Amino acid sequence: MTDWTGVRERVLALAAGSSSDKVFGSMGHGFVLDAPLAAAEVADLEAWLGIELPEDYRSFLLHVGAGGAGPAYGIFPVRRMDSGGWRWIGDAPEEVEPGMVAELFPGGADPEAAVEILAEQPFMEDFDDLADFEAALEVWEERLADVQYDPRFTAGALCLCDEGCGLTARLVVTGSERGRIWRDPRSDGKDLHPVRDASGSLLDFAGWYLGWLTAAEAACGSDR
Repeated sequence: MTDWTGVRERVLALAAGSSSDKVFGSMGHGFVLDAPLAAAEVADLEAWLGIELPEDYRSFLLHVGAGGAGPAYGIFPVRRMDSGGWRWIGDAPEEVEPGMVAELFPGGADPEAAVEILAEQPFMEDFDDLADFEAALEVWEERLADVQYDPRFTAGALCLCDEGCGLTARLVVTGSERGRIWRDPRSDGKDLHPVRDASGSLLDFAGWYLGWLTAAEAACGSDR
């Protein structure tokens, strides 16, 4: 069980520091946290998703906050909608489909499909007319996006954090990678991959979040 004692207070204390702007993304979240969710709310969220959340993220929602200050531009707050469903609020996350979240996480894209599309990329030297090249390139880019951003590749993973420039971090909630944080750099043309710490160890939600907090405190001169 993750011990989140004092973590909310540590995060909120950073907002008062004169060096808080030294932390990447802090201008976006301002070291503000949403209120924690009640146990009944977390149970309703899990019922809606059709899964049990990894323990560390579940207890974070209960004891630290529903979202807000965190790595990069912060943790997307999760809130109940008037419709009765739930939504992670932010600029980057897609609409959450509960059925898709409950499926097994595949561990990234289909490499063969991506290679096939990349091999068909049009180049200007193959065309006599610029307009024809631009039209062919547009069609190809749409096909590539359909392959790279197939929602099946992120089944079983929740988009929790915007890292900027279209990059996001996801929490895997199903399969063998359950509980781990994966980075989604598809906007850079790369495949999803697990996040590791400086020693190379795979990070779960608690390790990822607490590692950020320790680094933020050090940057602000208030390291513990």
